[in-house]
Order: sequence, then structure tokens, then C-alpha cells
Amino acid sequence: MEWTTSRFLLDLTTPKVMGIVNVTPDSFSDGGSFASPAAASRQCERLVRDGADILDIGAESTRPGALATDQAEELARLLPVVREAVKLGVPVSVDTYKPMVMQAALDLGVDIINDIWALRWPGIASTQAPGAMQVVAQHPRCGVCLMHMHLEPLTMQTRPMEGDAVSQVQLFLQEAAARLQEQGVHRSRIVLDPGIGFGKTVAQNFALLARQAELLRSGHPVMVGWSRKSSLARVAGIADDAAPAHRLAASVSAALLAVERGASIVRVHDVAETVQALKVLGAIK
Repeated sequence: MEWTTSRFLLDLTTPKVMGIVNVTPDSFSDGGSFASPAAASRQCERLVRDGADILDIGAESTRPGALATDQAEELARLLPVVREAVKLGVPVSVDTYKPMVMQAALDLGVDIINDIWALRWPGIASTQAPGAMQVVAQHPRCGVCLMHMHLEPLTMQTRPMEGDAVSQVQLFLQEAAARLQEQGVHRSRIVLDPGIGFGKTVAQNFALLARQAELLRSGHPVMVGWSRKSSLARVAGIADDAAPAHRLAASVSAALLAVERGASIVRVHDVAETVQALKVLGAIK
């Protein structure tokens, strides 16, 4: 199985590690640590040295309760980092849902659009500005990750999903991928993400892990992002007020379990530790 992206064709027969770079003052795990372009660029370089196969750069926090970031501010944070990251020799993903931010990043050579809204963000009819799906569909090659999110970051954990999350997530992602293919995007460009923590209860998150095989039935590769999520702290007995970095062991464990259950990409903060763990897993395969 391969993932077609702007500059790279990624072989997913071995799992890939996507390193997270948050160019934000308020992300749940490391907000403020890499808020300047220089600090974020250094973090990109470090994650590549640590073994990241892909870099994922985001300039708007989507933690539970987060408010939207102004588009101009997002671009000002993001683009200086992207200009340097595309020189590092690995695929670069941009974590955004805004069509104009997507287009600006793609114009700089970005390889992947990673969208928590699964390309549902509309265009602006009065100016004929394209929507998110149109931006991706008009690009000849970029990769895309479609994620499931219940409601929106501001409200998703105050009113989480009800019922069987696995079947609902599976249906949503299949339909999102089908709509994109109807716009002419080849299926080899599409990866799916169940959206761990995005409007789900702890039990629903772990049901998505236990039954992850059901998400593979569409034939699309699956990416998962368990890294430092609060659900891990709940089951591991880590205090709520402990820093998210204390969830390292639980995060690596979840990444390994996800890969064993068929995930092709794991999105993580702690790249070096995850790469080491996956090498151990690979040694017995």
C-alpha cells in the first residue's frame, strides 16, 4: 500500500511515524514551546534526526475548548516554518481546515493536508473562493488525511458522541473519502483518521482501538493520533494535573497497539521513543 503525496510516494508496508510540531501558544501538550518560527524550525530538524518519516505542522490549537484562530494569524505562524521544513527531505503535512491556508501551504510545496474537518469547510460564494475539498481536488497530487470530529473543538467534549462510535466513525470516513474521489482525487492520495479524543468518551476512544480493524474495511490506510491524549491518563492512573509529557509510556503503548491492529501511520509528539518501539515490534515480524 502506498500514499501518494505532492513530492513523495510513501511505502506504507512498514508503519510511518508522523512528528507533531505545534506552532501555537496554546496547544494542549506543548503550547508555547515552539511558538516562534525559529523554535519550530529547530523542532522540525530535531524530529527528523529522531527518525520522523513525516512532519505535521499546525498553527491553530484544536484542543477541547479551543477558540478558532484568525486566518491571518495562522498564516503568519505557519508559513515561515513551512518554508524551512520543505527543505528537510521528508514529507511535510499541514494541519489546517481553512482553504486559503491549505492553498498557501501547497503553493510552498507542502505534501499533505491533514484536516480535522475532513474537507467540509466551505468556500466563500461572494468572492468565489474555493472550499477545502476544491483546494485539494484541484491539486494534481497532494496527499490528504480525512479525520472524524464530533461537533467542533469548542464543544466536542462538552457533548461527546452517543452510541456506537465505531460504526458512526466508519460510515463518516467512508462517505468523506467517497465524496473526495467523486471530485477526481485518486484513492491512493487518501488516508483516514478516526479522531481519537475529538468528541468521544474514554470508552469510545478505546473501542476505536479495540475494533480498529473495522476502519480498515474501506481499503484506505489509517492514521491514528493517541499521543499524550487525556484518555490515556485516565486508564493509566496519571493525575489530571500532571503535564501531558508524563503520558509518554502510555502514548508509545497505544501507538504500538494501533500499528499491530493495522494502522499505517502514527502521529506522535515523542518521535524517538516511538521509532525505537516500532523497531522492536518490527524485529518480531
